[in-house]
Amino acid sequence: MVNQVVLLLNNNIDNKMNKIIFFAQIRELIGVESIKLDASNLSVANLLDQLSLRGDKWALTLKENVALCAINQILVDVDYIIEDGDEIAFFPPVTGG
Repeated sequence: MVNQVVLLLNNNIDNKMNKIIFFAQIRELIGVESIKLDASNLSVANLLDQLSLRGDKWALTLKENVALCAINQILVDVDYIIEDGDEIAFFPPVTGG
């Protein structure tokens, strides 16, 4: 019974956390593959602002007009409001040819 309660509490904590994944050149420039933090109720723009406070590399790499964002594998704009448990991915614009 105690294990079940602990498991439920841990699941609630994980649901409030958002996994943020960085791809391609963004990952290389900031030197981080992914992080977990509570970004719920923030817009993508607000999250970018918060991440930019981590240092110059972060600020230069995660400019709103440079980094693209997907939430739960769907491309979103910077006004999108993040929810509990959303998976957030940042990646550079790509072109094909």
